[in-house]
Amino acid sequence: MAADRFVLDTSAVLALIEDADGAERVEHVLRKAKVFIPWVVLMEVYALTCRELGEREADQRYALLGQINATLLEEIDEPTLLIAARIRSTYRLPFPAAVVAAYCIRERATLLHKDKQFDVLKDEIKLEALDDHHEEEKADEPA
Repeated sequence: MAADRFVLDTSAVLALIEDADGAERVEHVLRKAKVFIPWVVLMEVYALTCRELGEREADQRYALLGQINATLLEEIDEPTLLIAARIRSTYRLPFPAAVVAAYCIRERATLLHKDKQFDVLKDEIKLEALDDHHEEEKADEPA
């Protein structure tokens, strides 16, 4: 079920790495659930970091992502590719977002994200926006 399986979008990964809003929820999910990070997220994190902070920092972040409690989805198979293409065509989402959404469908996982562009997929995949769940995380923790 999607409740214990999550795919992290680039925004969720950056929140974790940069200890930004939502980092606590990402950490909680990493401790309690099966988590997937698609290759396109790895690529985006690397490219954004390289552009903003340099190649050395990008290399360090990439290495860090290989060490967290998540399955890295480093390849795309034909069914996932076709799902991504359908999503991109139907919803006019950017390529990376369509690929991430396709992995959510393939893995039957909830998308953990900060990006409102995914709202159009509410009937296709289960979504969890990081800024909506601070209270839910506190309720899950023992008192």
